[in-house]
Amino acid sequence: MAKERLEAAFKKAAADGRSAFVPYLTAGDPTLEWTGRYLDALAAAGADVIELGVPFSDPVADGPVNQRSAERALAGGATLAGVLTLVTAKRAEGFALPLVLFTYANPAAAMGWESFVRRAAAAGVDGVLLVDVPVEESAEPAAACRAAGLGTIFLAAPTTSAERLAAAAAASSGFLYCVARLGVTGTSAALDAGLGDDLARFKRAAGALPVAVGFGVSTPEQAAAAAKLADGVIVGSALVRLLEGTDPEANGRALGTAAAALAAAMRRTSC
Repeated sequence: MAKERLEAAFKKAAADGRSAFVPYLTAGDPTLEWTGRYLDALAAAGADVIELGVPFSDPVADGPVNQRSAERALAGGATLAGVLTLVTAKRAEGFALPLVLFTYANPAAAMGWESFVRRAAAAGVDGVLLVDVPVEESAEPAAACRAAGLGTIFLAAPTTSAERLAAAAAASSGFLYCVARLGVTGTSAALDAGLGDDLARFKRAAGALPVAVGFGVSTPEQAAAAAKLADGVIVGSALVRLLEGTDPEANGRALGTAAAALAAAMRRTSC
């Protein structure tokens, strides 16, 4: 059911005339218990798929906001095993949205690829994005994910060659992750002027596979513009930043309000 639930979310969004809204959270910021509540807030706000980041001590693809979030989560004791326990608990409560684990290779490799994939699938994870594993070196984890029915998501950037883009699209299931700009995650004053051309190239390579865009999408206006070009829009740092306050409950209310505005921007018939 895992990969199929992810695929169904994109199909439903497309049938509704909108791009899928994919918010990102770092699991364990400030605690795993609060992350569970924030997942509910995102679902209520209109999320279609949620990326759940596994905190890591050296998150090289992440900008300052997500780095600080990972530091807070690690300081609070979050681990990969704890994140999977959280997913198990949420599924037991009836949480139905697809969940994609955004993780670096080290935590998964330390657990053991087969053990990681088996435990992720049993917990109720739908897809895995190993952010620092290039497609050329992904054979072992990708095969394990496929055997367990998990989606495999790979990154494509504006600088990705045609050959590597074809390989990433062929290895991906669930969706292909389009990096909207060069550099790390974070907010942007404006979307890159060449994003439309990049997405057209990525969609040609992906064929029927959905293409979701992330890195630098920050505001409802930017999300609305990206939604007209992509099958899914991923928003991370702009939401994670709202969790930096000292009152987790107030942070959650702010998260829900911001997520609802972003979800509303996904409809392609709007502005």
